[in-house]
Amino acid sequence: MIPEIGHFALILALCLAVILAVVPAWGAWQRNTAAMAVAPGLAIGLLVFVGISFTCLSIAFLQDDFSVKVVAANSNSLLPPIYKFSALWGNHEGSLLLWALILCLWTSAVALFSSQLPLLVLSRVLSVMGAVGVGFISFSLLTSNPFERLLPGAPADGNDLNPLLQDPGLIIHPPLLYMGYVGFSVAFAFAIAALLGGRLDASWARWSRPWTNVAWGFLSLGIMLGSWWAYYELGWGGWWFWDPVENASFMPWLAGTALLHSLAVTEKRGLFKSWTLLLAIFAFSLSLLGTFMVRSGVLTSVHAFATDPARGLFILLFLAVVVGGSLVLYAFRAPAVSSRVGFAWVSRETLLLLNNVFFLVATLTVLFGTLFPLIMDALGQGKYSVGPPYFNAVFVPLMALLVPFMGLGPVSRWKSDSPQRWRAELGVPAVAALICGVTFPLLGEHYNTWVALAVVLSAWLVLGLLKDLWYRVRSAASLTRGLRRVTPSYWGMFLAHLGFAACVTGIVATSQYNIEHDLKMSPGDSKVLAGYEFHFIELAPVRGPNFVADEARFEVLRDGQLVASLAPQKRRYLATGSVMTEAAIDAGLFRDLYVAMGEPIGQDGAWAMRLHYKPMVRWMWLGAILMGLGAFTTALDKRYRRQRSAARVSGREALHGA
Repeated sequence: MIPEIGHFALILALCLAVILAVVPAWGAWQRNTAAMAVAPGLAIGLLVFVGISFTCLSIAFLQDDFSVKVVAANSNSLLPPIYKFSALWGNHEGSLLLWALILCLWTSAVALFSSQLPLLVLSRVLSVMGAVGVGFISFSLLTSNPFERLLPGAPADGNDLNPLLQDPGLIIHPPLLYMGYVGFSVAFAFAIAALLGGRLDASWARWSRPWTNVAWGFLSLGIMLGSWWAYYELGWGGWWFWDPVENASFMPWLAGTALLHSLAVTEKRGLFKSWTLLLAIFAFSLSLLGTFMVRSGVLTSVHAFATDPARGLFILLFLAVVVGGSLVLYAFRAPAVSSRVGFAWVSRETLLLLNNVFFLVATLTVLFGTLFPLIMDALGQGKYSVGPPYFNAVFVPLMALLVPFMGLGPVSRWKSDSPQRWRAELGVPAVAALICGVTFPLLGEHYNTWVALAVVLSAWLVLGLLKDLWYRVRSAASLTRGLRRVTPSYWGMFLAHLGFAACVTGIVATSQYNIEHDLKMSPGDSKVLAGYEFHFIELAPVRGPNFVADEARFEVLRDGQLVASLAPQKRRYLATGSVMTEAAIDAGLFRDLYVAMGEPIGQDGAWAMRLHYKPMVRWMWLGAILMGLGAFTTALDKRYRRQRSAARVSGREALHGA
């Protein structure tokens, strides 16, 4: 009965989504206040019914209702309750329902926290988001019904959840990633609303920017958690593989980064209006493209959900309608909102424009590398593989060229600046950055030019930030008072750029100084790696709630002192017999020690072991956390919550044809 309630609630949600897409849009067209006023209530009702549907499917998983097809295929009676719940989105049907729920959360959030918006604008934004909801809820009901029953008879215990997904990463990573993916629908909806209205000013950017920041922050954290999950769960010791599905989330992040900076210029100077709208469309379109890639069966990946061509065709048609329709609207309406404000070539505007160019080119290079094998296969030209060598060769130089301009950005002035002032402001930071680049690699066992370059660029970025911060607070009566008057928007930028510098340093340091050994080890054996002595103490059997494992117990010593005790496992899951590697990691700010088990070798208790020494690998994830926090901090700026009366006046003028 509970699955039927969930199915019926999802059908009612589709009806509400259709009404939300049509009625407020008609009201905005006809300037009918009553029709526009129903939009917030419809948005909240949509969330209620999708929430009921999601809750019913959750109950089916937690109660082991194996008469429901998706539960039987992705859960098991021995599975711990937390993984029974997260198994809901560890499959195509459930993850699509999670997507719809998060879309409804965003839609309701806009309805509840945008009272400062003119009713005309709010109704258009919510109508666009309702139309997106129609597409995804229809996708769920027509091709991916999560409440489909198994007939005849249900299995006794279920098939089980993929062992790779029986991890805390599944609990956190997909919801965060979807919050970012789907969050770009808000920026998209604001862009379409602006095009429909034919008006785009600083107020539009001020309304749109906090939502875009929050979505970008969630996506940053989601990608970071996915990288961390791959690092410790797969047993390879890698943190990024340029997998096509990894790229599917990375491309919207790159486009969203360009969008954030473009919105800042539009808000501050009224520039890049048409370009900002196009970036908002582009970022959400890439989110939809990622959905198509993961769910169409065109990719073979550990991340991919579905292999049913019918599902791929549905989302491809939806993608064509959304992208094609928005680009046609853009072609007709963009001239009406184009910018007519000038700026000098030496100015902050130019630097932010260069930022946009770099990130857009980076997005297109990743997009080309991801789609090229699919295009060639579709044309009958054979199977092609585009891997890390291509992406590293084209992406890394772009980011290296970007960082010098990032260092200039915070200290530069709007409208017009001069190279002479830049030299006066940043001469000392430039020299200090060069000194850091020369001295830091000397701390390693050997001097590495790539690490030196990364340190120079990161130090240049950080020292430029500190110089600009000092410039802002030095005139205050005290340092504390000066820091207090710095706006949340500036602190957000500061944290995000600081996080980017940490990422650059961590990526290059761990890539260049990483040491790994694959070797045969028996209990009693030792191996020295990067000055650490790994002692294989014993091999012991371990039993978990739904698995049995062989556990290798290691002690790690340095200079005769115990540093860590590590216990990697080789698990065999009881329901399916699947074998998985569980790595053991001793984490530190400046290095990780990593041990993973391979396969047993011979009859003497020997195993293939993988030992890793990874310097500064945590800096990548620390940097991503700082970037996410920076985005959330920016959204807290009080200027995004003021001037409500002005907004309402603007809305009344629009309703009367102003």
